Amino acid sequence: MYNVLICDDERDIVNALKIYLSAEDIRTFEAYNGLEALDIIEKQDIQLVLMDIMMPAMDGISAMVAIREKSNVPVILLTAKSEDTDIILGLNTGADDYITKPFNPVELIARVRSALRRYMLLGGGAAPSESLRIGGIELDNREKSVALDGEGVSLTPTEFEILRLLMEHPGQVFSPQEIYRRVWKDAPYGSENTVAVHIRHLREKIEIDPANPRYIKVVWGQGYKMEKGAGR
Repeated sequence: MYNVLICDDERDIVNALKIYLSAEDIRTFEAYNGLEALDIIEKQDIQLVLMDIMMPAMDGISAMVAIREKSNVPVILLTAKSEDTDIILGLNTGADDYITKPFNPVELIARVRSALRRYMLLGGGAAPSESLRIGGIELDNREKSVALDGEGVSLTPTEFEILRLLMEHPGQVFSPQEIYRRVWKDAPYGSENTVAVHIRHLREKIEIDPANPRYIKVVWGQGYKMEKGAGR
């Protein structure tokens, strides 16, 4: 059974989410602001967080920053359609995905399942044992680790999966829709911003100059690729 934390200051939304998730054999924990969420994450083994952005005491963005200082647990933002700027900020601070209110229960469950699947795969199991190396980047599938010029790099589960996809196919161009389909394992509707933010965040971790990347290149109008023979 998975443990999912629901954090939203609207109790009706929390109660509705509890009903949806409980029907999927998921154990839920409830918080009504960011401070309560951090306390629960500290005490419980949480595998996924559903996080509202606008909350009292501590908002979802501030909570995201605090979570990422200690944990790579997947976070899906619960947002209003008018919060586009906050969505981008949330993705930049480490959120894995977002879903807008009012949400479709079927879509919500699909996104939750997809995020949990990625997270648990990264935690161990029957993963490929071989390593991937391009230039100064080495990705170890067994250890689920990444090193850059011998130094460990801390990636979120989603960033790891994007990097692995690109490193497994050097020189091949992937559209944002295809990256979303393969990594999130979901229909790629409205996926371009989500993928772009994760690519930018990944570049900040593996590139000397993210504005002039050596590894992850953009092919305008088509998508992204891992440069063959990239090096430092």
